[in-house]
Amino acid sequence: MNVSLRQLRVFQAVAQERNFSRAGTRIGLTQPAVSRTVRELESQLGVRLLDRTTREVHLTDAGRSLAARLERALEELEMALQDVRGMASGLRGRVRVASSPTLSASLMPACIAECARVYPDVQLVLLDRIQQDVLDSVRAGEVDFGVVIDPPDPADLYCERILTDPFCLVLPTAHRLARRKRIPWAALAGEKLVLLDHASGSRRLIDAALLQHHAPCEVVQEVGHPTTAFSMVEAGLGLSVLPALALPAARLQGLAVRALSPGVTRDIMLVHRRNRAPGPLAQRLWTLVAGFAHSNAPEKIAEDY
Repeated sequence: MNVSLRQLRVFQAVAQERNFSRAGTRIGLTQPAVSRTVRELESQLGVRLLDRTTREVHLTDAGRSLAARLERALEELEMALQDVRGMASGLRGRVRVASSPTLSASLMPACIAECARVYPDVQLVLLDRIQQDVLDSVRAGEVDFGVVIDPPDPADLYCERILTDPFCLVLPTAHRLARRKRIPWAALAGEKLVLLDHASGSRRLIDAALLQHHAPCEVVQEVGHPTTAFSMVEAGLGLSVLPALALPAARLQGLAVRALSPGVTRDIMLVHRRNRAPGPLAQRLWTLVAGFAHSNAPEKIAEDY
């Protein structure tokens, strides 16, 4: 097949606009030129991609299949070309990174700002997804690398630990346990808990710690984000076990944070496919994120948070 990049971009525009004239206006071609280019592509592929009417076009099954895969394929090609151009003319391009929600909200904003400061011509594109979707994106090659919590099945992944994040207890200041400086896990037995749901990479670690330290609890609410957990604890629905990175910089009104004993931590890791190392530009950002995390690790949990 002699399919050109121009043909694919024209088809992509038509598939998105569902109209030859609008597609032509968008990419700077006349309507006849757009129509001719699509016919040439169909001839090369040996299949009809569009059903045409007087006012709009409809994708055939083959057209829908091509359109669904084309955006990512063209984006990867553009990224590859930007990487090569960056090697010749300095650092320039785009790197895609997927991150689980608690890390997207806590660690990654500062990393993106640091990237903009150190590499002003490099764009770090963050995909904020639940942990399993992050791992799926890495394995599918949709992103250059991921930032996750200690993946349970990393056999096909290369993992680098960049941060160790302790779990802590969040509770109302008036709660009886708030008078203690450190809370044994066993002291949580019988308490009502508001925990992150199982989409979080932290939940299995929290459940394992409660089981190991013989602290059966009633999980009254499962939430997707720490901010929701804080509000529920403040409302008196229960206590919460959360990672230190999830704590906001400002003190939470009416809430206390206490260290748990013995200490239990989660490992924050950078991951990429074991058989496909990141490109030169992505490797630079990998190093930047790792270095930033090392130098900004959570300090000892304040007893008077």
